[in-house]
Amino acid sequence: MEIKPSVTFLDCGGGEVWFQVEDKHDFSVNEDGGVYALHHLNLLGKEKAVLVYAHDLHTKQLNIHDACLLSLQVKPGDATLTQQVPEILFPWRSVVVRGDGTLRRVKRDWVIPPINVPENSRGQFPEDLVRIRSDRDKNRMLRYSVTGPGADQPPTGIFIINPISGQLSVTKPLDREHISNFHLRAHAVDLNGNQVENPIDIVINVIDQNDNRPEFTHSIFNGSVPEGSKPGSFVMTVTAVDKDDPKTANGMLRYKILSQNPQSPSSNMFTINNKTGDIITVAAGLDREKVTQYTLIIQATDMEGNPTYGLSNTATTVIRITDVNDNAPEFTTETFFGEVHENRVNVIVANLTVTDKDQPHTPAWSAVYRIIAGDPTGRFSIPTDPTTNEGLLTVVKPIDYESTRSFMLTVEAENEVTLVRGIHLPRQSTATVSVRILDLNESPEFRPNPKSMRLEEGLSAGSMLTTFTAQDPDRYMRQTIRYSKMYDPANWLEINPANGQISTIAILDRESPYIKNNHYNVTFMASDNGTPPASGTGTLQIYLTDINDNAPHVFPLEVEMCERPEPNALNLTASDPDLSPNAGPFAFELANRPSDVRRNWTLHRLNGEHAQLRLRIGFLASGLYEVPITITDSGNLPMSNTSYLRVKVCQCDHHGDCVDMERIIAAGLGTGAIIAILICIIILLVLVLLFVMWMKRRDKERQAKQLLIDPEDDVRDNILKYDEEGGGEEDQDYDLSQLQQPDALEPECVKVGIRRLDERPLHHDHQYPLRSAAPHPGDIGDFIHEGLKAADNDPTAPPYDSLLVFDYEGSGSTAGSLSSLHSSSSCGDQDYDYLGDWGPRFRKLADLYGGGDD
Repeated sequence: MEIKPSVTFLDCGGGEVWFQVEDKHDFSVNEDGGVYALHHLNLLGKEKAVLVYAHDLHTKQLNIHDACLLSLQVKPGDATLTQQVPEILFPWRSVVVRGDGTLRRVKRDWVIPPINVPENSRGQFPEDLVRIRSDRDKNRMLRYSVTGPGADQPPTGIFIINPISGQLSVTKPLDREHISNFHLRAHAVDLNGNQVENPIDIVINVIDQNDNRPEFTHSIFNGSVPEGSKPGSFVMTVTAVDKDDPKTANGMLRYKILSQNPQSPSSNMFTINNKTGDIITVAAGLDREKVTQYTLIIQATDMEGNPTYGLSNTATTVIRITDVNDNAPEFTTETFFGEVHENRVNVIVANLTVTDKDQPHTPAWSAVYRIIAGDPTGRFSIPTDPTTNEGLLTVVKPIDYESTRSFMLTVEAENEVTLVRGIHLPRQSTATVSVRILDLNESPEFRPNPKSMRLEEGLSAGSMLTTFTAQDPDRYMRQTIRYSKMYDPANWLEINPANGQISTIAILDRESPYIKNNHYNVTFMASDNGTPPASGTGTLQIYLTDINDNAPHVFPLEVEMCERPEPNALNLTASDPDLSPNAGPFAFELANRPSDVRRNWTLHRLNGEHAQLRLRIGFLASGLYEVPITITDSGNLPMSNTSYLRVKVCQCDHHGDCVDMERIIAAGLGTGAIIAILICIIILLVLVLLFVMWMKRRDKERQAKQLLIDPEDDVRDNILKYDEEGGGEEDQDYDLSQLQQPDALEPECVKVGIRRLDERPLHHDHQYPLRSAAPHPGDIGDFIHEGLKAADNDPTAPPYDSLLVFDYEGSGSTAGSLSSLHSSSSCGDQDYDYLGDWGPRFRKLADLYGGGDD
């Protein structure tokens, strides 16, 4: 029968348990506690009790036997037991056999075996799994429930239980790849909610189905193997995964190679371990120069590779054949030729070319060139061009044509890495290089260079010193050498152009500034008459020894002393440019003349280099005194010299410092500085004077250009401001109509102009000048003068400064209204051209502000 309930005893001593069923005719029990029916049983509507014994093999009380009672409930309507569902009865009661042979039934907990449910079930849902019931449901009504993930916890609703019958069911298909098992707890309570049994654990395992294909971890796998690998060499590993249970055949994969491309030199160059996916070589003959890579199609099949029931998938594997140094470089020709001029270095003589079948730009392809014969002195080297792999035969040391005219070199080419075992260098890896040396016109060479000689200074002009000649390295050319002088800073020497004899043209002086550490260097040049001419230089080093040719002198040449010196001594030093023994120790002595020298001064020798000058008297007037001092050196022929020491006597402060004006001038500003300051002051005064004159001239020009009336009072383009308070509101009572065109004025308004109301009454009309209405009325200045004169003679004018009368200028005026109140009364187009003529007095002003066509 298919229903296989199993039991597991707990707390039975903790040791190994051996099971035995009482009814051995109908049932059997295995080591795991599973109870099996031995034949078909007709239990429709019946209940069968099976007594199971458990013997603890590790306990010392062998007479103790535990038994558990298991009940199987068959649902009505089921024909056979294979269509029934198992029933879990709790609490499970056990029979304990005591040592005295009596029986005692106790309540024991036991573990329910997991319930297995296939995934992806297509049956009708809900589908019954198991029935849970208590043996106490005969006496009272009970309610059953389950808790846990899949029941009342997410994902909820997968499992449900009939609260009355205890039937546990699944509501939808399960997916093992999503959730592989569920852990539930079954509860039994009465109608009042009181727990009547302890909860029991129920484990539901989802049985795997083969519903997932194998999936490779990569669609394309890349691997490599060196060429020439032996059979059995590991290449790479491919991996596929299956979401099904790996412990079942559904998840057990097997690999195999479906195809190989190219099938050269064999169609089975590789094999794969069907369980691990390791790819290895099975045949020899991998040659990168023939086949650079292989493409394999790999298949993975579950169900342990069963082609009928298993699901499969494929992936591509690319195996690259890596290069090894199995090909030596070979020269393209047996002999190479080149030529180079003599004395040239870092010049490429010839390009050596090779071929190599290995992969380019790898150590197995890159060539290394070596000269194995024909260059004992190491004048050539062969670096490698990294791009072309050519050998560049290069001259690294000068070659003399007169010594060697040609070279025959033997060159060998190898790779950066050694050849694999069994491969040897072929004959083509060695070549011959013929190098021809070309002659050049070489420069003459001075020997020795530099040339040294020792002379005594003071050698007179015209003395012959030595012969400094050069040799021409070109032995096979007949050439003439000419000599000349290139560098002679003191211009002391000359050289014979034909034979190279050197002589003096001036006296050699060791104390010259051109002498450095007693050495004097002169550079000469030798030139041949070759084509093209060549020249070389040589240096003559002259060491000059000292003679006593310089007399000593006193240092310093000028000193200062106070009128009342305290102390009254001055320290002096003798200076001689000659070297010892032609210098110190020195002898010091005051000169006999003038006579007052010895009377006022005394000189005491301190040592061979210094002396002390003292004043004999206590006071010496300010002034400049010259003290003659004779100094004699210690040369073989002693030389003496009288030096005049300038002693400046001055007034001193309490610190002993001179304070006279001469010292201030000497210490601060010299004569040149004072003259420069005076010149600057004079220039500044001249600039100020010129500026003042320019300002005065500018004022005169402005006065000449100014109008008779002040520009601020100019009636043109200005608004007049009358700061008068007058008669209050009456000052504003003006008849503006009088300012309109004369042709539009009333007759009574033509005679008299507009006047202020606070003026005196008019006795008679005063005649003001009228300006002509002609296109060119004349000078406006004359018109203004006449109007001013008429206003001054007008008896009706007020005797105080007030506003002048606005008089009518005549009927001939072509001017329009000054007011915008009656602009509509204009008499037509007017000619304003006469305004452009300002007269001779304002011609300059008109040029500046007239706004003409220019």
